[in-house]
Amino acid sequence: MTNTNIKIKLEDLGYNNFFESKQKSLGLTEYEVARVIAEYKGLYKIKSRDGEYSAKITGKQMFEAAKREDYPAVGDWVAITMPNTSTKTTTILQILPRQTMLSKKYSNKQDAQIIATNIDIAFIVESMNRDYNLNRFERYLVLANEGGIKPVIILNKTDLISKEELSQKINQIKDRFNNIDVISTSTITEQGLNELINYIEKGKTYCFIGSSGVGKSSLINKLLRKNEIKTKEISNIKDKGKHTTTTREMYFLENGGIVIDNPGTREVGITDAGDGIENVFDEITALSKNCKYTNCTHTHESGCAVLKATKTKKLDKEKYSNYIKLKKEAEYYEMTDFEKRGRDRNFGKLVKKTLSELKKYKP
Repeated sequence: MTNTNIKIKLEDLGYNNFFESKQKSLGLTEYEVARVIAEYKGLYKIKSRDGEYSAKITGKQMFEAAKREDYPAVGDWVAITMPNTSTKTTTILQILPRQTMLSKKYSNKQDAQIIATNIDIAFIVESMNRDYNLNRFERYLVLANEGGIKPVIILNKTDLISKEELSQKINQIKDRFNNIDVISTSTITEQGLNELINYIEKGKTYCFIGSSGVGKSSLINKLLRKNEIKTKEISNIKDKGKHTTTTREMYFLENGGIVIDNPGTREVGITDAGDGIENVFDEITALSKNCKYTNCTHTHESGCAVLKATKTKKLDKEKYSNYIKLKKEAEYYEMTDFEKRGRDRNFGKLVKKTLSELKKYKP
């Protein structure tokens, strides 16, 4: 249990010059600021220099909120009313502008889901028993780049493979992605845990993201040096992962680092990720400058430098295929509902016409 009687510095919670300037420009200097460290249904847990409190937003904020981004999220800095020390409650008055934001899109939802905000580094975790996938890494890298967050790859549960296999996978990652840090870890053998803790700096915020069952919570427990987050073992049936993390929550390490645990994700949708895609696929971006047409889609055009590089094997085909897939997905998410319905209608008409034409040729 956190000792709420001890005053702490805002800098220890991740406060910096960016947030201070925003607080001043918004005229909120008369209010205390706090950080959102957990989010529940209609309720938030915040941490200020005086301690932890439960908090709600005002009715006005609810009325004026047009999308998910208008609500507080884990990692946000917020201006609050004077806390009630007896009930340990307060009210969130306003969200300070975000320095960075990690969000994802669900294919069946128009609104993006915020994973966390004001993150310095995103630890992208994949396990060696079931989850290793370069294309999935690429998706997370795009999300991190689009949010202005530095990505770092963690290969977890390395005790399940040989040193040779691990070396091969690290080489694959290095070949596929430029200038990406890779940390290999195991909570069983404790391999790489010292390297991970040394990577984490005081006052910086780190978010663990990845599929369910890859060991994010177990890694954070090791960093905390206690089993604060409940976890479950991996099921032997089809090697499916189990997890009990259902809410996002922030934890504070002994070395002053700040880490966020996240529920596992089955789907990693790309939202408004134009620049993020171009940054991750910088090799393709560089090649595209030599394309014949400035608006080249790199799918069928003559004189396309990207297609040429793919055919001559200078560009990895799997990397190219994932690039095209992510570009189309991002474009689809950026379309309005009206545009999507129109595209779907046109596609339906095309299918109907094609089936009609096929009937004419029946023997």
